[in-house]
Amino acid sequence: MNILKNIFASIGVLAIIFTGILYNKIGALDAKYSISEKLDKIDKLDPEAIPAYLDLFNTVLETGDASKGMILKYKVLDDVSNEDVQESIEALSQEHNMILTSVVKMFTKKDAKDTEVKHARIFSVCSLSIAKKFLNYSPEFGGFMPCRIMLIEYGNGDRFLFSMDLKLMIHGGAPLPTEMFKLASTVDKAMRDIPARAAEGDF
Repeated sequence: MNILKNIFASIGVLAIIFTGILYNKIGALDAKYSISEKLDKIDKLDPEAIPAYLDLFNTVLETGDASKGMILKYKVLDDVSNEDVQESIEALSQEHNMILTSVVKMFTKKDAKDTEVKHARIFSVCSLSIAKKFLNYSPEFGGFMPCRIMLIEYGNGDRFLFSMDLKLMIHGGAPLPTEMFKLASTVDKAMRDIPARAAEGDF
């Protein structure tokens, strides 16, 4: 019971800290809107917006690295080759009605140290029909297209797949229209399922 109390207390403290920082930032921003107007705008955000930003903020507090709060990471099994990963991503993309638009081998460093990146390549995945609808909804979404999965291999042989966590894109602003939310959710599901299964060599 004491453990639960400590957990809830910690969550409460973090929420208070985050709220305080948010409140101070709101007041420190430009004077275009009053604090009450800004709070009203926050109230119109997606209900999951503040929890999503709080998750990111907690990760930044723990690691000091904002990227770790925006990226999903999957360890590639030892018996799955890099080429297996590529074939798997292509097959799984088709399963999710997406296409593998490009594969870029960034570099290979044969004499990499154990903790140094030995090999890196990027897989670009996209649903053209969904992309068109989101570009018409907000062209700024184009900066995140196509969806990317990166394969990183270290000198010690460890390999990982990295993909973007789309939580903030989906929930970080005003609630998406129903159709756009459904489409975004299908892409989010794909960008979690594809690397997770490709890391295991699944087809």
